Amino acid sequence: MELDDRKKKIRHAIGRKHRETGEPVGSRTISKYTDLNLSSATIRNEMADLEEMGLILQPHTSAGRIPSDQGYRVYVDAMLAEKEQEVENMKEMLLDKEEKLEKLLKQVAKTLAVDTNYASMISAPMIKRNKLKFIQLSRVDDEHLLTTIVIEGNVIKNRMIEVEQELSDSDMLKLNILLNTRLSGLSVEDINIGLIAALKQEAGIHSDIIGSVLDAAAGAITEDEDLQIYTSGANNIFRYPELADKERASDLITTFEDKSDLTSLVESTLSASTEETGIQVYIGNESPVQSMKDCSVVTATYDLGEGMRGTVGVIGPKRMDYDKVVGTLKNMMRALDDLYKKE
Repeated sequence: MELDDRKKKIRHAIGRKHRETGEPVGSRTISKYTDLNLSSATIRNEMADLEEMGLILQPHTSAGRIPSDQGYRVYVDAMLAEKEQEVENMKEMLLDKEEKLEKLLKQVAKTLAVDTNYASMISAPMIKRNKLKFIQLSRVDDEHLLTTIVIEGNVIKNRMIEVEQELSDSDMLKLNILLNTRLSGLSVEDINIGLIAALKQEAGIHSDIIGSVLDAAAGAITEDEDLQIYTSGANNIFRYPELADKERASDLITTFEDKSDLTSLVESTLSASTEETGIQVYIGNESPVQSMKDCSVVTATYDLGEGMRGTVGVIGPKRMDYDKVVGTLKNMMRALDDLYKKE
């Protein structure tokens, strides 16, 4: 049923005050309790309308009002809808931020290639502190729930779980609150047998769902995902005669297209980078990538916080302009940090 703002505020005030005191709520209390600036007579008229609608009732003559069962139902439905919208807003925000980061990284690789006239690469951030930030259960159909798991670093994983019976909106809300209250900020190692037992006990008849969600969360945190790497400027290789012969150029182009060999470069940089600069220079045979043994590779580590670290690099001939490349990488790291943290 549709209520105007005045009636909504009065109904809400009656419900809230009654929950606090357990006593019927009168018009004078409402006039002091809300910001409506209405007289007691006007409030009584509004309360009479709400009573006629079945949303409040008068337990006995001359008493104030209390919410009816129907009134509590309207309150609970509105609250459930509000909480569900909050969850959706958070999910959309995280997805939007993830999409913006991908676009940003692609632009970084392109800009580096243009500015240096060499080839460039950048890895998506690897998450080093895998803790749960948020879990959302959403109904797909009567037999399936979508579990959306947000890991530290705002990495989103979706898992489908089966349920034996349909859950009500109220059940979904309770499970979401339970999971996030108990699991937020925990790593897999923190989720011990005692915690699992307590969660299942609190979930009651839905304890099997808790087990499925925990399995999904553990899998999402520990799974080995392919590292995402973006490249640009591979054709710049042909600018340099020492790299442009058919065999060398073909191997390098294949490396940039396949990208799997670049993973070792990312891992090497992240493990060896210094805290002061994060800059690494690989000359010739020092490179961990076989196809780059005739190249020089300059890499840097960027850090976006919350455990998110990645590698950005420039690949060119051994006679590359090292001063320019190192300076460009340092500037790019600062710009990346500033851009991302302003999002």
